[in-house]
Amino acid sequence: MEALPHLGRPHPLEKFRVVDISCTDMKYIKLLIIIGFIVFGAYYGWLAYMNLRGARPAFGPPAGDIVQEIEKPAKNSTGFPLALPDGFSISIFAKDLGDPRVLVFDPAGTLLVSIPSRGQVVAMPDENHDGVADRTDVVVNYLNQPHGLAFHPKEKTLFVAETDRVVVYDYDPVTHKASNKKKIIDLPGGGNHFSRTIAFGPDGRLYIAVGSDCNVCVQTDERRAAILVADVTALSAVTPKVYASGLRNSVFFTWHPVTRELWATEMGRDLIGDDIPPDEVNIVKEGSFYGWPYCYGKNVRDATVPFKEPGAPSGRQTISWVGCDAAVSSHIDIPAHSAPLGLAFIPPSWPAQYRDDLLVAYHGSWNRSEPTGYKVVRMKLDAKGNYEATEDFITGWLTKDGALGRPVDLLFDVSGSLYISDDKFGVIYRVTAS
Repeated sequence: MEALPHLGRPHPLEKFRVVDISCTDMKYIKLLIIIGFIVFGAYYGWLAYMNLRGARPAFGPPAGDIVQEIEKPAKNSTGFPLALPDGFSISIFAKDLGDPRVLVFDPAGTLLVSIPSRGQVVAMPDENHDGVADRTDVVVNYLNQPHGLAFHPKEKTLFVAETDRVVVYDYDPVTHKASNKKKIIDLPGGGNHFSRTIAFGPDGRLYIAVGSDCNVCVQTDERRAAILVADVTALSAVTPKVYASGLRNSVFFTWHPVTRELWATEMGRDLIGDDIPPDEVNIVKEGSFYGWPYCYGKNVRDATVPFKEPGAPSGRQTISWVGCDAAVSSHIDIPAHSAPLGLAFIPPSWPAQYRDDLLVAYHGSWNRSEPTGYKVVRMKLDAKGNYEATEDFITGWLTKDGALGRPVDLLFDVSGSLYISDDKFGVIYRVTAS
């Protein structure tokens, strides 16, 4: 039987009718897609060129064997190819350590270092006192990116900061073994900055540096981009409080030997140019705010951060306004992307002209078109810690072919010898003053 006509109504299959696209239309669509891919690729290629063209020294293989260079008889212990001022010499104290970071002496005077990539803390005894480690003893293993190390000033227990917690161990200074692990502090893990650095202050409290989880943002966890403090006298679980905030990534800190003030290095944000913002050295006071992410350096507002001005309507891309006048400005500005890490005040055993001065390790840039850093500098200070000038102290890690190494932490022993960790070539240097 024939189907009845639809009497003027649309055919039920009308909505499935295929739209005819001409060959000319298809050519235009393909052309637009190709142009889109070209624009997309060009934009991200430009971003990579502008921000990563100086990254080779940081991420490429070492430009040579610095151990062989320093240990060559013809180049002796004066430090070639690493240049130092007259009267100083440099040598290799320990090698083959992976990425050694934080240095600390145990109660018996043995040097320990954290190795995040290996999940280890190791000891490097020098039992014959010849300035070279006799061996490497594993103190503790299988940790989650261990970084900060500290010995309790009274109990002599070993504290280790993993990326998500602080743990404490019983420690044997004879065997260099840690045991009876106990977690005492929870920390926020993950994010852009994994390192957690710890140290006991002159007041006996434990200080903890925790970096931001981003390049630039407003943190939802107040423990981020801050230095925390905790009273761990009882060696039981505690909750730290915020000591100071607005510190994007203050990986290392120490105390002035006279004023007892807390000094910290600070790495500024990336991706807004070769020369801004400056990295910093800050004098960190309890309860203070240091500007990040709203401002940097001498309280200069970060123009790339979309602020919500007071009284202005909120926008999808704005963040709450914090005036830069509410922040504590930097004590010392450092060239952008130098990546300052370890810092140490020079002891009285060094020559008199170094008295009261500060040494800072510049780890070196990765997102600057012309690499900078890769050296240790001397910051000249007066007796009260006021800044006077900066000059190079150790140079030579950065070469035309890349970087030989990247200095990290600085630590003096009781005799005045300086130890420097290098997480690129995996060595510990020893610097002595004649």
